[in-house]
Amino acid sequence: MSKCHLWLGATVLALVAAVPAMAQGAAPATATDKCASMASLALPGARLRITSAKHVEGSAGGPGTPAAALPAHCRVEGVINERTGYLGKAYGIGFAIALPDDWSGRFLLQGGGGLNGSVGAPTGPVAAGAKPALARGFAVISHDSGHKGAVFNRDFMDDQRASLDFAEASVRVVAEIGKAITTAYYGHAIGHSYMTGCSTGGREGMLAVQRYPELFDGVIVGAPAMMAGYSNFGIAYSQVQFNQAAPRGKDGKPIVDKIFSAADRKTILDGMLAQCDGLDGLKDGVIENVAGCRFKPVLLQCKSRKSDGCLSRAQVGALDRAFAGPKDKAGYPAYAPVPYDTGIVDTRGGLPGYLPTGAPGVFGPASRDLTIDVDARLQAIRADATGRLTDTNVWTNLNSFTGHGGKILFYHGVSDPWFSAFATLDYWQRAEKANAAVWADTSRFYMVPGMGHCGGGANTFDSFDLLTPLVTWVEQGSPPATIIAARRAPTGAERPMCPYPAYPHFVAGDADKPGSYECRRPAS
Repeated sequence: MSKCHLWLGATVLALVAAVPAMAQGAAPATATDKCASMASLALPGARLRITSAKHVEGSAGGPGTPAAALPAHCRVEGVINERTGYLGKAYGIGFAIALPDDWSGRFLLQGGGGLNGSVGAPTGPVAAGAKPALARGFAVISHDSGHKGAVFNRDFMDDQRASLDFAEASVRVVAEIGKAITTAYYGHAIGHSYMTGCSTGGREGMLAVQRYPELFDGVIVGAPAMMAGYSNFGIAYSQVQFNQAAPRGKDGKPIVDKIFSAADRKTILDGMLAQCDGLDGLKDGVIENVAGCRFKPVLLQCKSRKSDGCLSRAQVGALDRAFAGPKDKAGYPAYAPVPYDTGIVDTRGGLPGYLPTGAPGVFGPASRDLTIDVDARLQAIRADATGRLTDTNVWTNLNSFTGHGGKILFYHGVSDPWFSAFATLDYWQRAEKANAAVWADTSRFYMVPGMGHCGGGANTFDSFDLLTPLVTWVEQGSPPATIIAARRAPTGAERPMCPYPAYPHFVAGDADKPGSYECRRPAS
């Protein structure tokens, strides 16, 4: 048993104290019967209600099918800590756990997304390539973090316990209950425990490592929503900067869809590629050398009057200010800069992009604001209690997690329009300093050029497996070597992912083969 389970041992053993009879008695005749028996599972000290326990036959996957092949498994659904909350509304942490017939001895908590509110299929797909965790024999649990509702519905925050469950408590509660259910079903202890998630799930992974460091042996954190109040503010700030470069309507408001014409957007994209694409040894529309890219919009400024093929002084100024990020009155950064990458204008892969088009965004109609009070917005963010609990950007002392050999891998799409990849990098670098003696044996960070929020994008290599190297690092002590990333469309191309600040530099050969690249660090 790994060291991290010692701390939780008392809790889990208490929960399953009455369960061994299930495993020690006569074994059910079939997997279907064994699974059905979980409907009556009771864990001492836990407020748990099982609503369904059904055996699921294996499903085929592969070419021509949208879903991965999944093994036969027992799917148990239920509710933890059911209650009647504020204004008589029903609450509880809904969950689903998949227990494969052929169990590897591993457990995985699957992170959520947005403001949660629904229970996702417990398969463990994040950063697992074509083979999710369930297909590898993991027991996988997913949950709704304690409330039901649409992905960005904030009504549950009126209830204190629901807010606390969403902010942090559900991660620990679901992990401990999930481990107890897994131990009960198989009749013996879990070998290793993992967590993977992107966006809100990435934040939840960081939260686990920071506040419940003994819960997991290995964690994958993707594009974490680790300081959503600040990132939302960063978006609002950038929109104001862009609006200041817009022509005005009769009402004096900016005409948002005319800030950047199609020709202007092409000029920006072509300019970025001209200045940064070749830094990785290959001009292919992918800016791999993220650390080495120093895009200068001023080089695209018109020499005289505005025309297609160049930018106005106002447009250049807006780009400079927006991508540099907001600063308070004292000049301190209020949110991280945003990286220049192809996805800010190249939206063929379904990205919303970062430059305004006038179309509604994920948070509503396009902003037409021309001013923003930075310090007032910062004060409001700091006064938000739920935001302070969900903020995982501050705590960097991870010596309890590293002390039991925990490993954590980070990744972030460079073209993410909602959360800056540089904000996640900033946290990772501060954690590196705080845990300097062991960080090289604890963590890696991967930039994914062209990729949007958790996936998607034009000409991006966004299909990769970080779960295999994480398991190998945790269980065999071998740190990640070359990780191969594939392009979803057009298919067939692969290249290596390199831990930041290294990047895949093209050396020679077929540009679609990973062997044609080597990981290099950018020139200082």
